[in-house]
Amino acid sequence: MEIGVHTPPLADESLEGALAYLSEQGVDAIEPGVGGHPGQDHLPREDHLDDDSAQQKIRNLLDEYEMRISALATHNNPLHPDDERAADADTELREAIRLAAQLDVGVVTCFSGLPAGGPNDEVPNWITAPWPPEHDEALAYQWEQGIDYWTDLAAYADDHGIDIAIEMHPNMLVYEPHGMARLREETGERIGANFDPSHLYWQGITITDAIRHLGERDAIHHVHAKDTKIYDAQAREKGVLDTTAYDDEPNRSWLFRSVGYGHGEAHWKDIVSTLRMVGYDGALSIEHEDSLTSSREGLEKAIDLLERAIFETEPGEAYWAE
Repeated sequence: MEIGVHTPPLADESLEGALAYLSEQGVDAIEPGVGGHPGQDHLPREDHLDDDSAQQKIRNLLDEYEMRISALATHNNPLHPDDERAADADTELREAIRLAAQLDVGVVTCFSGLPAGGPNDEVPNWITAPWPPEHDEALAYQWEQGIDYWTDLAAYADDHGIDIAIEMHPNMLVYEPHGMARLREETGERIGANFDPSHLYWQGITITDAIRHLGERDAIHHVHAKDTKIYDAQAREKGVLDTTAYDDEPNRSWLFRSVGYGHGEAHWKDIVSTLRMVGYDGALSIEHEDSLTSSREGLEKAIDLLERAIFETEPGEAYWAE
């Protein structure tokens, strides 16, 4: 396994500056943004797509700092009811897939997107209950839209030899493991998870069970290392579907935290072990979104914990069982 970093928190650094810093911290892989919400500060998509010279400079930098790219990230909403916004997100995804193929990066990370609740609606609609009945009808409509889109996108990704890793996220069609497994079953093996536990904790999902559920379906293409802390004093009063602003920390039911600040080291060792049980031995890409600490301190504390948790060697034979 490798320790990776999703690089937007280091947007104040050049790519070389970010690589130099991360190399000093013992990081093995990066997940740069190439569009959408992560931006593209370290790897502008338009500047590198179909440009052999620009791509070679990236390869040279990666070689210099003994680093690899675990995935290219473009998180947006290709199912948006605004046709222009949906088209922009779709273009970002397809160009990210092409760029990943040209850079020999096997994975693009993204969101599933979220449609409106019907063909005449103007904004996306996250359905969290099947009643009253119009909500169930809206959900059926959304899945129809999602399956149509991702079937086509999966074929495009397959043509380029790229896996699509969807982050299960609130306010998206796919936000939990059963929905992720359904989308993969309906659209093909190129579609899988960017397994980010941070959005699952506050939903009450047991992370190791979720890993097993998706791992049994060979549906984990990439992993984010990101923690969440539930603050019971708030959650007991208003639950966990919390629309309080992220920077109003004392009044939120939960916060994204640096690895180890929501769940302890033993928990993260269980995650690593379960990932290995289901056959995932790739990067754990740290995503820093902890508003209680700086980016660099949060990254460094996460790296420190994960260095003790990951397995760096292949398992040996079980000689004791012979």
